[in-house]
Amino acid sequence: MNLIAVSINHHTAPVELREALHLNREEIIDLIAELKKELFSEGLIISTCNRTEIYGIPKENKTTYADIEKFLIDKKPEFNINSERFQKFFSCSAVNHLFKVSSGIDSLLIGDNQILGQTKEAFQVSEDHDFAGFLMRRVFDAAIKAGKRAKTETQISDGAITVSYAAVQLIEKIFANLGKKSALVIGMGETGEIAAKHLRDKGIGKLTLANRTLAKATALAEAISANVIPFAEINDYLHDFDIVISATSAPDLIIKKDDVAAAIKKRNHSATVLMDIAVPRDIDPETRNLDGIFYHDIDSLQIIVDQNLKRRKDEIPKVQNIIMEELVAFFSWYNSLEITPAIKSLRDFFEDIRAEEVDKQINRFSQEDQEKLEILTKRIINKILHHPTVELKKTAESGVNNNETAIKIGILKELFGIENKTEDKR
Repeated sequence: MNLIAVSINHHTAPVELREALHLNREEIIDLIAELKKELFSEGLIISTCNRTEIYGIPKENKTTYADIEKFLIDKKPEFNINSERFQKFFSCSAVNHLFKVSSGIDSLLIGDNQILGQTKEAFQVSEDHDFAGFLMRRVFDAAIKAGKRAKTETQISDGAITVSYAAVQLIEKIFANLGKKSALVIGMGETGEIAAKHLRDKGIGKLTLANRTLAKATALAEAISANVIPFAEINDYLHDFDIVISATSAPDLIIKKDDVAAAIKKRNHSATVLMDIAVPRDIDPETRNLDGIFYHDIDSLQIIVDQNLKRRKDEIPKVQNIIMEELVAFFSWYNSLEITPAIKSLRDFFEDIRAEEVDKQINRFSQEDQEKLEILTKRIINKILHHPTVELKKTAESGVNNNETAIKIGILKELFGIENKTEDKR
C-alpha cells in the first residue's frame, strides 16, 4: 500500500519547534489544497500541541519524504528545521503509527484523553475538503476503532497523570457535588489554566480566576465563563470559596496561615480544599493543621500522578495487542482488494478454456449427455482451483504483510499467462 507519512513530534523535536510547525485549521485547509494539487490523491493532516503529521497516497511513485517535509517547512520558513527532526513511515508502519496515535500510546502524556477526538477532527477536515478518498476513509475507521477499543478495553486513559488534573480528581473525592461548590484558581500559567478548564469541565458551580496580569485572567474567564478578582485582593475573598487552587510563579507565600484562619472562621469552619500546585509553594503548609482544611501540595499530588502513570504504562502491552488485531483486520481487508480480482481472473481463465473445449466437442453428445458434460467439466475446474483459491485467501487474511500475497498472485499470473490472455482479448 503506497501510504506515506511524516511526523514531527515530542520524540523528535523540542516544544519550540513543535510550536513553530503547528498548523491551525485555516493553515491545514490551505495545505490540503496544495497537497492535492502537487502530491497526493488523498490524505490526512493532524496538528496538535505535540505533533504535526501528514499522511497521503502519492499521485506518483517518485514522491519522497523530502517532498512532504518541504511542503510543511515552507509554511514556516523563518525556522531552520532539518529532515532529522521528522519521523518517516511507509505502508504498514504508517498505519501502525496512526493507530498508536489514536490510541494514546504515542502521546507525550500516555493515554491522552484528547488525541482520539483530535484525530476525528482531522479526518473531518480532510473529508470536508475532498481529501479523504476510499482508502483514507477505511484507514480512519480502523484508527478510530483501535482508539475506542484502547479506551474501553484497557485502563490506558484512567487516572490523572498531570498535577492539574490530579488536583481536580482529588477535589471530586472530597466534594461529591461540584455543581454546588465555588472555586478560585490563582495563576494563569499553563498549570493554572488547565486546572481551571478541568474544573469547568467537571461542572463547578462558580469559578473565579486571579492573576497578576489582569488581562490574562480576563481573557481566560471570558473563554470559560468564569469571574475575575484582583490578585492583590485574594485574601479578602478567600472566605467565598470552597476550593482554592494556586499555581503562580511567586517566589514567596501569597496565602499565609493567618489569612486562611480568618477565612475559615468566616465560613464557620465548613470544609475548604487548598491545592497548592506551585513551585515554590504559594500556600503556607501549616494551614493543613487548621480545622476544616484539606491541604495538598505538589509533592502529595505527584505521588498520585506517578502511581497513575505506572498503571497506564502497564496497560501499553494490552493496547499494542489491540493495535495488532486491528492492523491484521485492516490489511486482511486491503489484501482482499487484490485477491478478489486475482481469483476472478484465474477462474475466468480456466472457465474460458473449459467452455472452449466443451464447445468443440458438444455436438458429439446427446442432449442429456451435453448437460452432464457441462456439470462434469465445471466440477473438475472447481476442484482444480479449490486449493489455489483457499491459499490465496489465507494469505490475504493473515494481514499486515502483503508481500507474500503479491508474490503468489504474480506467480499465478506468470504461470498461466493470465495478463497476456487478457491483453490479447482486448
